[in-house]
Amino acid sequence: MTRLVVLGGGAAGMSAASAARRVDPALEIVVLEATGFAAYGMCGLPYYLAGLIERPEELVSYPPEYFRDRRRLDLRLRAEAVELDADQRVVHYRHEGREQRIGFSALVVAAGGVPGFPPLHGLDGRPTFTIRAMEDAIALRALLDTGSVRDALVVGAGYIGLELAEALHGHGCRVTVAERLDRVLPNLDEPLAAIVEEHVRERAELRLGVDVSELLANRAPWPDVVVVCAGVRPASTIAAKAGARTGPGGALLVDDRMRTSLPGVWAAGDCVAPYHRVLGRPAFVPLGPAANKTGRVAGTVAAGGDAVFAGVVGTAVVKVFELEVARTGLTLAEARAAGMTATATDVVSRSRAKYYPGVEPLHVRLVHEAGGRLLGAQLVGREGAAKRVDVVAAALHGGLSVDDLAAFDLSYAPPYSPVYDPLTVAAQAAQRVVHEAAA
Repeated sequence: MTRLVVLGGGAAGMSAASAARRVDPALEIVVLEATGFAAYGMCGLPYYLAGLIERPEELVSYPPEYFRDRRRLDLRLRAEAVELDADQRVVHYRHEGREQRIGFSALVVAAGGVPGFPPLHGLDGRPTFTIRAMEDAIALRALLDTGSVRDALVVGAGYIGLELAEALHGHGCRVTVAERLDRVLPNLDEPLAAIVEEHVRERAELRLGVDVSELLANRAPWPDVVVVCAGVRPASTIAAKAGARTGPGGALLVDDRMRTSLPGVWAAGDCVAPYHRVLGRPAFVPLGPAANKTGRVAGTVAAGGDAVFAGVVGTAVVKVFELEVARTGLTLAEARAAGMTATATDVVSRSRAKYYPGVEPLHVRLVHEAGGRLLGAQLVGREGAAKRVDVVAAALHGGLSVDDLAAFDLSYAPPYSPVYDPLTVAAQAAQRVVHEAAA
Protein backbone atom coordinates (compact mmCIF):
# COMPACT_ATOMS: atom_id res chain seq x y z
CA MET A 1 0.00 0.00 0.00
CA THR A 2 1.27 3.45 -0.95
CA ARG A 3 -1.01 6.01 0.62
CA LEU A 4 -0.38 9.41 2.16
CA VAL A 5 -2.88 10.45 4.80
CA VAL A 6 -3.04 14.10 5.87
CA LEU A 7 -4.75 15.02 9.14
CA GLY A 8 -6.20 18.51 8.69
CA GLY A 9 -7.47 20.41 5.68
CA GLY A 10 -6.31 23.86 6.69
CA ALA A 11 -3.41 25.86 5.30
CA ALA A 12 -0.74 23.34 6.27
CA GLY A 13 -2.73 20.24 5.40
CA MET A 14 -3.86 21.31 1.94
CA SER A 15 -0.40 22.68 1.16
CA ALA A 16 1.04 19.31 2.15
CA ALA A 17 -1.43 17.35 0.05
CA SER A 18 -0.98 19.60 -2.99
CA ALA A 19 2.82 19.46 -2.73
CA ALA A 20 2.71 15.68 -2.45
CA ARG A 21 0.57 15.48 -5.60
CA ARG A 22 3.16 17.52 -7.53
CA VAL A 23 5.89 15.10 -6.44
CA ASP A 24 3.98 11.89 -7.16
CA PRO A 25 1.08 12.07 -9.65
CA ALA A 26 0.11 8.43 -8.88
CA LEU A 27 0.15 8.58 -5.09
CA GLU A 28 -3.12 7.96 -3.25
CA ILE A 29 -3.69 10.99 -1.01
CA VAL A 30 -6.45 11.18 1.61
CA VAL A 31 -7.14 14.32 3.64
CA LEU A 32 -9.21 14.05 6.82
CA GLU A 33 -10.68 17.39 7.90
CA ALA A 34 -12.73 17.55 11.10
CA THR A 35 -14.86 20.55 10.06
CA GLY A 36 -17.05 21.21 7.05
CA PHE A 37 -14.55 23.55 5.36
CA ALA A 38 -11.05 23.17 3.94
CA ALA A 39 -8.43 25.47 2.45
CA TYR A 40 -9.79 28.77 3.69
CA GLY A 41 -8.16 31.90 5.07
CA MET A 42 -8.61 31.61 8.82
CA CYS A 43 -6.92 34.97 9.29
CA GLY A 44 -9.76 36.53 7.31
CA LEU A 45 -12.46 35.51 9.79
CA PRO A 46 -12.38 38.81 11.76
CA TYR A 47 -12.91 40.73 8.52
CA TYR A 48 -15.81 38.49 7.54
CA LEU A 49 -17.32 39.18 10.97
CA ALA A 50 -16.78 42.90 10.46
CA GLY A 51 -18.74 42.75 7.21
CA LEU A 52 -15.79 43.71 5.02
CA ILE A 53 -16.15 40.29 3.39
CA GLU A 54 -19.76 39.53 2.61
CA ARG A 55 -19.82 35.75 2.14
CA PRO A 56 -17.73 33.10 3.92
CA GLU A 57 -17.11 31.38 0.58
CA GLU A 58 -14.91 34.32 -0.40
CA LEU A 59 -12.36 33.10 2.16
CA VAL A 60 -12.12 29.66 0.54
CA SER A 61 -9.10 29.23 -1.72
CA TYR A 62 -10.71 26.48 -3.80
CA PRO A 63 -13.95 24.50 -3.34
CA PRO A 64 -13.68 20.84 -2.28
CA GLU A 65 -14.58 19.75 -5.82
CA TYR A 66 -11.45 21.43 -7.17
CA PHE A 67 -9.17 19.38 -4.91
CA ARG A 68 -11.08 16.19 -5.63
CA ASP A 69 -11.37 16.60 -9.39
CA ARG A 70 -8.36 18.66 -10.43
CA ARG A 71 -5.77 17.54 -7.90
CA ARG A 72 -7.22 14.08 -7.32
CA LEU A 73 -7.16 14.42 -3.54
CA ASP A 74 -9.60 12.32 -1.51
CA LEU A 75 -10.80 15.16 0.71
CA ARG A 76 -13.12 13.94 3.45
CA LEU A 77 -14.88 16.70 5.37
CA ARG A 78 -16.27 16.23 8.88
CA ALA A 79 -13.80 13.38 9.32
CA GLU A 80 -12.23 13.71 12.77
CA ALA A 81 -9.08 11.74 13.54
CA VAL A 82 -9.30 10.30 17.06
CA GLU A 83 -6.33 7.93 17.39
CA LEU A 84 -3.03 7.16 15.73
CA ASP A 85 -1.44 3.72 15.86
CA ALA A 86 2.06 4.55 14.67
CA ASP A 87 3.33 0.95 14.85
CA GLN A 88 0.53 -0.42 12.67
CA ARG A 89 0.40 2.78 10.58
CA VAL A 90 -3.32 3.18 11.06
CA VAL A 91 -5.46 6.23 11.84
CA HIS A 92 -8.81 5.80 13.54
CA TYR A 93 -11.32 8.50 12.68
CA ARG A 94 -14.97 9.42 13.03
CA HIS A 95 -16.88 10.19 9.83
CA GLU A 96 -20.62 10.56 9.29
CA GLY A 97 -21.34 9.06 12.70
CA ARG A 98 -19.25 5.96 12.13
CA GLU A 99 -15.91 4.89 13.56
CA GLN A 100 -13.54 4.10 10.72
CA ARG A 101 -9.87 3.36 10.19
CA ILE A 102 -7.41 3.97 7.39
CA GLY A 103 -3.91 2.68 6.84
CA PHE A 104 -1.03 4.76 5.53
CA SER A 105 2.50 4.47 4.27
CA ALA A 106 3.15 8.12 5.18
CA LEU A 107 1.25 10.51 7.44
CA VAL A 108 1.28 14.29 7.76
CA VAL A 109 -0.21 15.66 10.97
CA ALA A 110 -1.50 19.15 10.23
CA ALA A 111 -4.22 19.37 12.86
CA GLY A 112 -3.68 23.08 13.55
CA GLY A 113 -4.39 24.71 16.90
CA VAL A 114 -7.05 24.50 19.57
CA PRO A 115 -8.52 27.72 20.97
CA GLY A 116 -7.90 28.35 24.63
CA PHE A 117 -11.00 28.48 26.81
CA PRO A 118 -10.39 29.47 30.42
CA PRO A 119 -12.91 28.42 33.09
CA LEU A 120 -15.77 30.92 32.91
CA HIS A 121 -18.63 31.02 35.38
CA GLY A 122 -21.74 33.14 35.17
CA LEU A 123 -22.40 32.87 31.45
CA ASP A 124 -25.98 31.72 32.18
CA GLY A 125 -26.59 30.50 28.66
CA ARG A 126 -25.37 33.66 26.92
CA PRO A 127 -24.21 33.03 23.34
CA THR A 128 -20.50 32.24 23.61
CA PHE A 129 -18.09 31.76 20.74
CA THR A 130 -14.48 30.99 19.98
CA ILE A 131 -13.24 32.02 16.54
CA ARG A 132 -11.03 29.24 15.24
CA ALA A 133 -13.20 27.62 12.58
CA MET A 134 -15.43 28.83 9.77
CA GLU A 135 -18.56 27.43 11.43
CA ASP A 136 -17.88 29.56 14.52
CA ALA A 137 -17.62 32.73 12.46
CA ILE A 138 -20.73 31.94 10.40
CA ALA A 139 -22.80 31.44 13.55
CA LEU A 140 -21.55 34.67 15.15
CA ARG A 141 -22.03 36.66 11.94
CA ALA A 142 -25.61 35.39 11.68
CA LEU A 143 -26.26 36.63 15.21
CA LEU A 144 -24.67 40.00 14.52
CA ASP A 145 -26.71 40.42 11.35
CA THR A 146 -29.93 40.20 13.36
CA GLY A 147 -29.06 43.53 14.99
CA SER A 148 -29.80 42.12 18.43
CA VAL A 149 -26.23 42.36 19.76
CA ARG A 150 -25.75 45.69 21.49
CA ASP A 151 -23.29 44.73 24.22
CA ALA A 152 -20.35 42.39 23.58
CA LEU A 153 -17.63 40.99 25.81
CA VAL A 154 -14.33 39.88 24.28
CA VAL A 155 -12.16 37.70 26.51
CA GLY A 156 -8.50 38.21 25.66
CA ALA A 157 -6.50 41.21 24.44
CA GLY A 158 -4.11 39.48 22.07
CA TYR A 159 -4.09 39.75 18.29
CA ILE A 160 -7.42 38.01 17.70
CA GLY A 161 -9.14 39.62 20.67
CA LEU A 162 -8.35 43.12 19.45
CA GLU A 163 -9.30 42.24 15.87
CA LEU A 164 -12.64 40.96 17.15
CA ALA A 165 -13.13 44.07 19.26
CA GLU A 166 -12.76 46.15 16.10
CA ALA A 167 -15.15 43.89 14.18
CA LEU A 168 -17.82 44.10 16.88
CA HIS A 169 -17.34 47.84 17.27
CA GLY A 170 -17.98 48.14 13.54
CA HIS A 171 -21.38 46.52 14.07
CA GLY A 172 -22.29 49.26 16.52
CA CYS A 173 -21.76 47.11 19.60
CA ARG A 174 -20.63 48.46 22.94
CA VAL A 175 -17.46 46.39 23.34
CA THR A 176 -15.65 45.43 26.53
CA VAL A 177 -12.30 43.64 26.27
CA ALA A 178 -11.34 41.71 29.40
CA GLU A 179 -7.79 40.43 29.91
CA ARG A 180 -6.36 38.59 32.92
CA LEU A 181 -2.95 40.20 32.35
CA ASP A 182 -2.43 43.84 33.20
CA ARG A 183 -1.74 44.82 29.57
CA VAL A 184 -2.76 44.24 25.97
CA LEU A 185 -0.70 42.35 23.40
CA PRO A 186 1.70 40.34 25.56
CA ASN A 187 3.88 39.68 22.50
CA LEU A 188 4.98 43.32 22.54
CA ASP A 189 7.20 45.04 25.06
CA GLU A 190 5.26 47.23 27.48
CA PRO A 191 6.14 50.66 26.01
CA LEU A 192 4.75 49.65 22.61
CA ALA A 193 1.77 47.83 24.10
CA ALA A 194 0.90 50.99 26.05
CA ILE A 195 0.50 52.92 22.79
CA VAL A 196 -1.93 50.30 21.52
CA GLU A 197 -3.79 50.27 24.83
CA GLU A 198 -4.40 54.02 24.71
CA HIS A 199 -5.71 53.70 21.16
CA VAL A 200 -8.08 50.85 22.04
CA ARG A 201 -9.48 52.72 25.05
CA GLU A 202 -10.76 55.41 22.69
CA ARG A 203 -13.06 52.84 21.07
CA ALA A 204 -13.79 50.11 23.61
CA GLU A 205 -13.82 49.54 27.34
CA LEU A 206 -10.66 47.76 28.49
CA ARG A 207 -10.66 45.76 31.70
CA LEU A 208 -7.11 44.60 32.39
CA GLY A 209 -5.88 42.35 35.19
CA VAL A 210 -9.36 40.99 35.87
CA ASP A 211 -10.93 37.64 36.61
CA VAL A 212 -13.49 37.30 33.84
CA SER A 213 -15.84 35.17 35.95
CA GLU A 214 -15.93 37.90 38.60
CA LEU A 215 -16.48 40.48 35.89
CA LEU A 216 -19.43 38.52 34.56
CA ALA A 217 -20.90 38.15 38.03
CA ASN A 218 -20.78 41.88 38.73
CA ARG A 219 -21.28 43.40 35.32
CA ALA A 220 -24.33 45.30 34.16
CA PRO A 221 -25.67 45.36 31.56
CA TRP A 222 -25.12 41.72 30.75
CA PRO A 223 -23.32 41.13 27.44
CA ASP A 224 -25.49 39.90 24.60
CA VAL A 225 -22.58 37.83 23.34
CA VAL A 226 -19.23 36.61 24.70
CA VAL A 227 -16.32 35.93 22.34
CA VAL A 228 -13.39 34.04 23.86
CA CYS A 229 -10.02 34.82 22.29
CA ALA A 230 -7.73 33.37 24.94
CA GLY A 231 -4.85 32.18 22.81
CA VAL A 232 -4.23 28.90 21.04
CA ARG A 233 -2.46 25.66 21.89
CA PRO A 234 -1.14 23.10 19.42
CA ALA A 235 -3.51 20.28 18.42
CA SER A 236 -0.73 17.76 18.91
CA THR A 237 -2.50 15.27 21.15
CA ILE A 238 -3.12 12.54 18.59
CA ALA A 239 0.57 12.30 17.64
CA ALA A 240 1.86 12.92 21.16
CA LYS A 241 -0.24 10.04 22.52
CA ALA A 242 1.28 7.82 19.83
CA GLY A 243 4.75 8.68 21.15
CA ALA A 244 5.85 11.68 19.11
CA ARG A 245 8.23 14.00 20.93
CA THR A 246 6.90 17.41 21.92
CA GLY A 247 8.53 20.70 22.85
CA PRO A 248 7.48 24.27 23.66
CA GLY A 249 3.81 24.54 24.54
CA GLY A 250 3.30 20.85 23.82
CA ALA A 251 3.92 21.37 20.09
CA LEU A 252 5.38 18.55 18.03
CA LEU A 253 9.13 18.62 17.51
CA VAL A 254 10.24 18.30 13.90
CA ASP A 255 13.47 18.51 11.95
CA ASP A 256 14.07 20.80 8.98
CA ARG A 257 12.24 18.33 6.72
CA MET A 258 9.26 18.32 9.10
CA ARG A 259 9.85 14.75 10.26
CA THR A 260 8.57 13.90 13.74
CA SER A 261 10.23 11.33 15.99
CA LEU A 262 7.77 8.70 14.70
CA PRO A 263 8.86 6.77 11.57
CA GLY A 264 6.78 7.69 8.54
CA VAL A 265 5.09 10.62 10.31
CA TRP A 266 5.59 14.26 9.38
CA ALA A 267 3.92 17.31 10.92
CA ALA A 268 3.30 20.90 9.88
CA GLY A 269 1.43 24.07 10.75
CA ASP A 270 0.19 25.32 14.09
CA CYS A 271 0.74 21.97 15.83
CA VAL A 272 4.56 22.05 15.47
CA ALA A 273 7.45 23.95 17.02
CA PRO A 274 9.76 24.80 14.10
CA TYR A 275 13.31 26.08 14.39
CA HIS A 276 13.51 29.74 15.43
CA ARG A 277 16.49 31.36 13.72
CA VAL A 278 17.05 34.02 16.37
CA LEU A 279 16.60 31.79 19.41
CA GLY A 280 18.53 28.94 17.81
CA ARG A 281 16.01 26.36 19.00
CA PRO A 282 12.41 25.24 18.41
CA ALA A 283 9.61 27.67 19.27
CA PHE A 284 5.82 27.58 19.09
CA VAL A 285 4.89 30.44 16.76
CA PRO A 286 1.48 29.67 15.22
CA LEU A 287 1.25 31.95 12.18
CA GLY A 288 -0.19 31.51 8.69
CA PRO A 289 2.88 31.88 6.45
CA ALA A 290 4.82 29.23 8.36
CA ALA A 291 1.81 26.89 8.22
CA ASN A 292 1.74 27.06 4.44
CA LYS A 293 5.51 26.68 4.10
CA THR A 294 5.90 23.83 6.59
CA GLY A 295 2.97 22.05 4.95
CA ARG A 296 4.62 22.33 1.57
CA VAL A 297 7.88 20.88 2.92
CA ALA A 298 6.13 18.06 4.81
CA GLY A 299 4.09 17.00 1.79
CA THR A 300 7.05 17.15 -0.57
CA VAL A 301 9.25 14.97 1.63
CA ALA A 302 6.48 12.58 2.66
CA ALA A 303 5.79 11.90 -1.05
CA GLY A 304 9.43 11.08 -1.78
CA GLY A 305 10.82 14.47 -2.77
CA ASP A 306 13.19 16.70 -0.87
CA ALA A 307 12.70 20.13 0.69
CA VAL A 308 13.92 22.01 3.73
CA PHE A 309 12.20 24.53 5.98
CA ALA A 310 14.62 27.30 6.90
CA GLY A 311 12.88 28.28 10.12
CA VAL A 312 10.96 31.27 11.46
CA VAL A 313 11.84 34.59 13.05
CA GLY A 314 8.38 35.27 14.47
CA THR A 315 7.15 38.01 12.14
CA ALA A 316 3.58 39.22 12.64
CA VAL A 317 1.45 42.26 11.93
CA VAL A 318 -2.05 43.12 13.13
CA LYS A 319 -4.48 45.92 12.39
CA VAL A 320 -5.92 47.36 15.62
CA PHE A 321 -8.54 49.92 14.63
CA GLU A 322 -6.43 52.64 12.91
CA LEU A 323 -3.05 51.30 14.07
CA GLU A 324 -0.60 48.99 12.34
CA VAL A 325 1.15 46.88 14.98
CA ALA A 326 4.09 44.77 13.85
CA ARG A 327 6.84 42.68 15.38
CA THR A 328 9.59 40.30 14.32
CA GLY A 329 12.30 38.39 16.13
CA LEU A 330 12.36 38.73 19.90
CA THR A 331 11.01 41.36 22.22
CA LEU A 332 13.33 42.64 24.92
CA ALA A 333 11.46 40.55 27.50
CA GLU A 334 11.74 37.42 25.34
CA ALA A 335 15.44 37.97 24.67
CA ARG A 336 16.26 38.42 28.35
CA ALA A 337 14.12 35.42 29.29
CA ALA A 338 16.24 33.42 26.83
CA GLY A 339 19.38 34.48 28.70
CA MET A 340 20.62 36.99 26.13
CA THR A 341 22.38 40.20 27.09
CA ALA A 342 19.95 42.43 25.26
CA THR A 343 18.92 46.04 25.19
CA ALA A 344 16.34 48.07 23.31
CA THR A 345 16.63 51.29 21.35
CA ASP A 346 13.46 53.34 20.86
CA VAL A 347 12.83 56.12 18.39
CA VAL A 348 9.79 58.03 17.20
CA SER A 349 10.17 58.89 13.55
CA ARG A 350 7.81 59.81 10.70
CA SER A 351 5.97 57.64 8.20
CA ARG A 352 6.55 60.17 5.37
CA ALA A 353 8.55 63.29 4.71
CA LYS A 354 7.55 65.85 7.35
CA TYR A 355 6.16 68.25 4.77
CA TYR A 356 4.04 65.65 2.94
CA PRO A 357 0.29 65.56 3.77
CA GLY A 358 -0.81 62.71 6.00
CA VAL A 359 2.49 62.18 7.78
CA GLU A 360 2.10 60.16 10.98
CA PRO A 361 4.43 59.33 13.87
CA LEU A 362 5.93 55.85 13.78
CA HIS A 363 7.27 54.23 16.95
CA VAL A 364 10.17 51.86 16.38
CA ARG A 365 11.91 49.64 18.92
CA LEU A 366 14.99 47.66 17.94
CA VAL A 367 16.15 44.88 20.24
CA HIS A 368 19.82 43.98 19.97
CA GLU A 369 22.71 42.43 21.83
CA ALA A 370 25.48 44.50 23.37
CA GLY A 371 27.75 43.55 20.47
CA GLY A 372 25.26 44.80 17.90
CA ARG A 373 23.59 41.60 16.75
CA LEU A 374 20.01 42.39 15.79
CA LEU A 375 17.43 40.37 17.78
CA GLY A 376 14.09 41.89 16.88
CA ALA A 377 11.93 44.89 16.18
CA GLN A 378 8.50 46.28 17.06
CA LEU A 379 6.71 49.04 15.18
CA VAL A 380 3.46 50.85 15.96
CA GLY A 381 1.85 53.63 13.95
CA ARG A 382 -1.06 54.54 11.71
CA GLU A 383 1.00 53.70 8.62
CA GLY A 384 4.39 52.32 7.68
CA ALA A 385 4.77 49.58 10.29
CA ALA A 386 3.63 46.70 8.08
CA LYS A 387 5.98 47.73 5.27
CA ARG A 388 9.06 48.03 7.43
CA VAL A 389 8.77 44.99 9.67
CA ASP A 390 9.60 42.77 6.70
CA VAL A 391 12.89 44.59 6.20
CA VAL A 392 13.92 43.67 9.74
CA ALA A 393 12.63 40.11 9.25
CA ALA A 394 14.97 39.75 6.26
CA ALA A 395 17.85 41.10 8.33
CA LEU A 396 17.10 38.62 11.11
CA HIS A 397 16.92 35.76 8.64
CA GLY A 398 20.43 36.64 7.55
CA GLY A 399 21.75 37.05 11.10
CA LEU A 400 22.67 40.71 10.51
CA SER A 401 23.59 43.48 12.93
CA VAL A 402 22.37 47.00 13.62
CA ASP A 403 25.36 48.21 11.59
CA ASP A 404 24.07 46.22 8.61
CA LEU A 405 20.54 47.59 9.06
CA ALA A 406 21.87 51.15 9.21
CA ALA A 407 23.69 50.55 5.92
CA PHE A 408 20.68 49.20 4.02
CA ASP A 409 19.85 51.11 0.85
CA LEU A 410 16.15 51.63 1.56
CA SER A 411 13.67 53.28 -0.79
CA TYR A 412 12.78 56.95 -0.46
CA ALA A 413 10.00 59.14 -1.79
CA PRO A 414 8.17 61.82 0.26
CA PRO A 415 4.76 60.02 0.16
CA TYR A 416 6.29 56.85 1.61
CA SER A 417 9.28 57.71 3.76
CA PRO A 418 11.53 60.49 5.01
CA VAL A 419 14.94 60.60 3.39
CA TYR A 420 16.21 58.86 6.52
CA ASP A 421 13.82 55.96 6.85
CA PRO A 422 12.54 55.25 10.40
CA LEU A 423 14.48 51.99 10.37
CA THR A 424 17.64 53.85 9.45
CA VAL A 425 17.03 56.35 12.26
CA ALA A 426 16.46 53.52 14.73
CA ALA A 427 19.50 51.58 13.54
CA GLN A 428 21.73 54.64 13.82
CA ALA A 429 20.47 55.23 17.35
CA ALA A 430 21.20 51.59 18.17
CA GLN A 431 24.68 51.96 16.72
CA ARG A 432 25.38 54.78 19.18
CA VAL A 433 24.21 52.61 22.08
CA VAL A 434 26.39 49.72 20.96
CA HIS A 435 29.48 51.85 20.33
CA GLU A 436 29.14 53.73 23.63
CA ALA A 437 28.90 50.44 25.49
CA ALA A 438 32.04 49.20 23.76
CA ALA A 439 34.02 52.36 24.45
